[in-house]
Amino acid sequence: MSDNDRITKRGFQTGATIPYVVPDSLDDLKGPASGVVSLPPELRPPPVNRYDLDVLGERISFYAHVISEARRAEELTRHLNRGLLLQVWPYLVLPRYCFPKWHARFPELAKVGRPDPPRRPGPSQWLAESGMAQAGRGHTSYYPGRHRDGPQAAR
Repeated sequence: MSDNDRITKRGFQTGATIPYVVPDSLDDLKGPASGVVSLPPELRPPPVNRYDLDVLGERISFYAHVISEARRAEELTRHLNRGLLLQVWPYLVLPRYCFPKWHARFPELAKVGRPDPPRRPGPSQWLAESGMAQAGRGHTSYYPGRHRDGPQAAR
């Protein structure tokens, strides 16, 4: 083996060579929908191979791990559940080359978007809701009655 054979070609990405598997149909996914599950050692070695599917964070971690580590479609159909997959799909953090394979086979997964997080009100909304902000005054203060063009500005 020469030195030139050992050099990785420019633009080569090892992730593109990993054989991610995809089931034939989402309806084939008949895995557990709740409870504590354990993955076999070939997917995840003990002691960190137990997941509680009733806990959202553990469910997301379980699904991400099974999808990225499974090497046979039977592993996916045994461990994944169609309903739960559709529920957690927007939150999964998967390898870059894994998503296109799933989206190509199941376009409905590509349409499942991440829900918008609830928006926290900003200071102007807090002031408006509390009655401290007065419209048309030019300046808003946290202290009622103290505005640049209010009574104290005339002094």
